[in-house]
Amino acid sequence: MTATELVEAYYAAFNAGDMPAFLELLSDDVVHDINQGERQVGKATFAAFMDKMNRCYRERLSDIQVMQNADGSRAAAEFVVHGEYLADDEGLPPAQGQTYVLPAGAFFEIREGKVARISNYYNLNDWIAQVG
Repeated sequence: MTATELVEAYYAAFNAGDMPAFLELLSDDVVHDINQGERQVGKATFAAFMDKMNRCYRERLSDIQVMQNADGSRAAAEFVVHGEYLADDEGLPPAQGQTYVLPAGAFFEIREGKVARISNYYNLNDWIAQVG
């Protein structure tokens, strides 16, 4: 599987809500750089993060464009997040079912056919303005 195919499978599993398939695409020691937040390490930690995200948000990604470098060790994606804010997330405005549309992007490191690092980026101030 190429880096592009791996990232496309990652987002297809995300959009399908198939967390087992989604997590299977990650290395055991995956590094997750959260937008304007901390760095988390490990598949179990990533799974816990996704549990919280799926409790607080319902999201679907569209307009996904994936690019990779020549040797397939790095990839990048640009997409649009269509979401609904379902439950309060710590430090953020109260959730009242607000919807949002947010451009976003991610950078990936690929190792041995798995996602070894993902760094997500979006405009938090834009999100807050939409749900606040």
